[in-house]
Amino acid sequence: MTLLECIQGPEDLRGLSQEQLTVLAGEIRDLLIETTNRTSGHLGPNLGVVELTIAIHRVFDSPEDKIVFDTGHQAYVHKLLTGRVARFGTLRQRGGLTGYPSRAESEHDLVENSHASTSLSYADGLAKAFKLRGEQDRTVVAVIGDGALTGGMAWEALNNIAAAKDSRLVMIVNDNGWSYQPTIGGLAEHLAAIRVSQRYEHVLDYIKTTLSRTPVVGPPIYGTLHGIKKGIKDVLQPQVMFEDLGLKYVGPIDGHDERLVESALRHARDFGGPVLLHVITKKGFGYPAAEQNEVDCLHQVPAAGAAPGTWSRVFGDEMVAIGARRPDVVAISAAMLHPTGLAQFADVYPDRVYDVGIAEQHAVTSAAGLAMGGLHPVVAIYSTFLNRAFDQTLMDVALHRLPVTFVLDRAGVTGPDGASHHGMWDGSLMQLVPGMKIAAPRDAKRVAELLNEAVEVSDGPTVVRFPKGRVGGEVEAVARLGGMDVLREPAEGLGADVLLVGAGVMALTGLEIADRLAVHGIGVTVVDPRWTKPVDEALIGAARKHRLVVTVEDNGRAGGFGDAVARLLRDHDVDMPVKTFGLPQEFLAHGTRDEVLDEAGLTSQHLARQITEAVALRSPGDVREAATAAD
Repeated sequence: MTLLECIQGPEDLRGLSQEQLTVLAGEIRDLLIETTNRTSGHLGPNLGVVELTIAIHRVFDSPEDKIVFDTGHQAYVHKLLTGRVARFGTLRQRGGLTGYPSRAESEHDLVENSHASTSLSYADGLAKAFKLRGEQDRTVVAVIGDGALTGGMAWEALNNIAAAKDSRLVMIVNDNGWSYQPTIGGLAEHLAAIRVSQRYEHVLDYIKTTLSRTPVVGPPIYGTLHGIKKGIKDVLQPQVMFEDLGLKYVGPIDGHDERLVESALRHARDFGGPVLLHVITKKGFGYPAAEQNEVDCLHQVPAAGAAPGTWSRVFGDEMVAIGARRPDVVAISAAMLHPTGLAQFADVYPDRVYDVGIAEQHAVTSAAGLAMGGLHPVVAIYSTFLNRAFDQTLMDVALHRLPVTFVLDRAGVTGPDGASHHGMWDGSLMQLVPGMKIAAPRDAKRVAELLNEAVEVSDGPTVVRFPKGRVGGEVEAVARLGGMDVLREPAEGLGADVLLVGAGVMALTGLEIADRLAVHGIGVTVVDPRWTKPVDEALIGAARKHRLVVTVEDNGRAGGFGDAVARLLRDHDVDMPVKTFGLPQEFLAHGTRDEVLDEAGLTSQHLARQITEAVALRSPGDVREAATAAD
């Protein structure tokens, strides 16, 4: 049995010697590498926080003391040290451990939301609550970093924490110089100044040379680091920035020296007020394949870049083509240049790309300014992260009718990243925005087609949304209905029973449904709306020619495309039943896209059965018999 397998909880760490802790760190890295290469997951960030997390759990008494992880993808080591070693092989698998902290998994997990820059606000509130409740012995620990300090919310929290002089709050800045890509902005430059000091370079060189003559992962690496004990802050004074806010600053210190980190944490814990501890770590530490990865230090396995054949890559390639034709088109990324496909555009037009760091709100309002200046910005962002910038989209872009195109990658069900990453909200949120136009391509050809149409819009904002993963085969229209594509008409001998309108890739699911229903004598017209907002009024006349209207979307049902279609028909006095199918309005667990869609009832088999039953309620007996057969 390994030492790691003997760790059932944080209390088991406290009796270990420094030699045992070195062995434990090596075992943790071995397991991280083996598991993430098999199940996928965030490898680089977790390799960088092994010693830091061990030190945290040796100093603080979780769950009595509360530990909040910002960008919770760096919490794998925390999971291993809190009794989840035996289940770690199920990471990111349906029914297994999540890729982020999970309150359902452990009493040691507190904050599930994996969106960045929130930990300090949570910690501020927790520390104030403990003070008001008279629980003076409890400490709150916030682990922030991996680019999260580029988010404005973190600085709003720091401003308030500085005023709470007696909050028992320890803020750990895990400074690895990265978010998903190298951290951007003035703060990054300030922290970088520390890294280029001679003493810091000596520390880094020492780590590198030690690694170069040691196996991929092994105990000898970590034991040699304990000689680096002298502070770097006598060379530069980075604490000035934080202490000007009224915060006690400690550091920077070597985050891979467990004993040094542990000592600093004990001092911070006993200080009695808010303390900011600045630790310098190396993303991917201990695994050469990660350390030498120039894109993102193997932030995620497999890499999250825009691989050929993916929706992101198709978008990225078309952006390059648009850039050649339209010098006014610029691109904005919120620390997602490679994953969203903008890296290709950046390579060709480096002066027309702005990576603002993990700062979605700033990205959107900055885009508004670019549009006011006569440019057409394309903001490429994960669907789930646009939630954070809804106010800016509404009041800074749409109110001024500015031509900004939002390209929402990972829309719909994203899979193993779970509830906080499913892009199931934008289709409803953007429906609320006056003047917004929303496009949902069904295949690669339509990505290019609709993106080009979007950047031609000059009197308001547009959205192009598409899912995660590889693009399927292209499907051409058999007819046009207004500005929409008709993909299938009822076969000869079948009536016009169902008008099925599928948004984006769900139009392809609609074709599978039509095949299933045709077997039972039900005629289906399948329409891809192309633009889900505004709803094409050609649907009004088409609905009157059918007996049932069905909408299918991979977005939450409430306030989405289906509701917009139903509202359009009601407004025009079309007395036609409308069945709206979409994701249930709840937080969906992690799993593969197919698994999540199956559980949500959004597969062709589930939908065909429900539509057959709906038709049977409005049809003669022979169709009722078909509905029974479909079961």
